[in-house]
Amino acid sequence: MAFSKNTSAGYLANHMARLFAAGLQKRLQPLGIAPAQFMVLLELWHEDGLTQRALLGRLDVEQATMANTLARMHRDGLITRAPSQIDKRARVIHLTAKARALQGPAQMAAKAQNAAALSGLSDAERAQLIKLMHQVIATLKPGKFT
Repeated sequence: MAFSKNTSAGYLANHMARLFAAGLQKRLQPLGIAPAQFMVLLELWHEDGLTQRALLGRLDVEQATMANTLARMHRDGLITRAPSQIDKRARVIHLTAKARALQGPAQMAAKAQNAAALSGLSDAERAQLIKLMHQVIATLKPGKFT
């Protein structure tokens, strides 16, 4: 099989991710949340009080990207940052009441985006796609090929 954008898993995954992100952005925009902020919020809704370092590890993003996202979230009143009681150099990130109130609507928006994107697949195909995506992610995790 010849190599082309139609047979390149990387090209297709990137293209699909951009389309997902664009759709999610449209759905989150009325809530005042950007997709990058939503990813951080998902982690903090699951476990509030994480450090920036913990968020970096969980989300696999660059330090500068995370710092910029957190600065915008702080500016927008979604998070507070305070020194850690354990490590004074670390800052602990906490959700504000505003961010907690957005959890239901934001998760509903993301669920609607996922449903729309996967609407052409059967339940079995959706499950298989998710399983395969997890496998590829696990294979590509940093350190796997070093």
